Amino acid sequence: MQGPIKYARIGDVYVAYRVFGDGPRDIVLVPGTISHVELLWEMPSYEHLLKRLTAFARVITFDKRGQGLSDRVAEQSLEERVGDVRAVMDAAGSESATIYGWSEGGPMCLMFAATYPARASALVLFGTFASMKDEPWMMTREALDQFLAQLIAHWGEGILVRLNAPSRRDDPVFLQWFARIERAAASPGSVRALMEANYEIDVRHLLSTIQAPTLILHRAGDKLVPVNMGRYLAEHIPGAKYAEIPGTDHLVLDQETQDLIADEIEEFMTGTHRLLEPDRVLATIMFTDIVRSTERAAELGDARWHEVLSNYYAVLRKELTAFRGHEVNTTGDGLLATFDGPARAMRCARSVREKMQPLGLQVRTGLHTGECELIGGNVGGIAVHIAARVAAIAGPDEVMVSSTVKDLVAGSGLQFVDRGAYNLKGVPGEWRLFAVQ
Repeated sequence: MQGPIKYARIGDVYVAYRVFGDGPRDIVLVPGTISHVELLWEMPSYEHLLKRLTAFARVITFDKRGQGLSDRVAEQSLEERVGDVRAVMDAAGSESATIYGWSEGGPMCLMFAATYPARASALVLFGTFASMKDEPWMMTREALDQFLAQLIAHWGEGILVRLNAPSRRDDPVFLQWFARIERAAASPGSVRALMEANYEIDVRHLLSTIQAPTLILHRAGDKLVPVNMGRYLAEHIPGAKYAEIPGTDHLVLDQETQDLIADEIEEFMTGTHRLLEPDRVLATIMFTDIVRSTERAAELGDARWHEVLSNYYAVLRKELTAFRGHEVNTTGDGLLATFDGPARAMRCARSVREKMQPLGLQVRTGLHTGECELIGGNVGGIAVHIAARVAAIAGPDEVMVSSTVKDLVAGSGLQFVDRGAYNLKGVPGEWRLFAVQ
């Protein structure tokens, strides 16, 4: 069952991964707070889970960026971590897989399944959440600070067992073993950064876009992530199957519980199977156009203006290529593009703004992330209309984003200025908009 440790490259970052077994279907395991592709899977309960899963599937494991045998990095945004899952699948030769995530890995799985529906044949979530901040959710800011203070003060001493597995907190031999995993998996600072970023993530608005068949498992007495968080996921993901597992430990450190989990997953994966056409996809939509284009055209004349537009679109298309954007269509001096990650879209928009200065042009850009309908080579849906309305509000050389985009890039290092709440024409509700610094 042992698989060699390999590395997937994403830009300048190398992510460690392993493949176990050679079953007829793939499962990608997205770990919780810490990961280590060597030590973690030597633990008896995790090794037992691997034996169960490899009986009917090929299992792909990996270390999140910043942890285990993967490169240590300063930033660990949700978008980057989702991109790591895709890169690992590509490196392992997996076109489509069941994505199984637990605890902190859950939001990654949700965003991956929404963004890449063709790559997620199914979704399995255990003991996870969509948001940590708001009632009836898990933590106030004060509670998080208290949790982090205790976590960091005792990191490398088996603190995760004491906090997350009440049944094993008085087992000195096991504590010593798990302390070694903590020290090898991450530094105190990287764990703090990860938890701080996770606190800002809110993927509740993505739940209704999940197309993959979904199984949600949650321990009935989970002391860290309350069971109502799992129930919330089940209520808001279309067609989700939900099952509660007995016990109070958040960490699964016993083989009996791993057997219950594996039983549910095996029945879910090997029973009735339905294939969904990815005719809807989560995307970040970018609208950009030239400020005062009509006046500039009149000032320059048709011939000169045509030359300016040609240079304008050449710059836009070069930047789209650099940031993995996809041009959908153009209208006059405007361009509609999509991205599979909001941070890349924002960085593309900022780069476009800078590259337009030598051309003597100012641009306005609007971004929104949401579910889009794929209509031939075009995209449609309310998300497209929202992005267009956001762009119309942006000022000269301003990159304006919806609150949805801002929430999804927590931990990326991007900074925003609150521009207030707006009523967007033809769009229900009030929308809070932010300018990218």
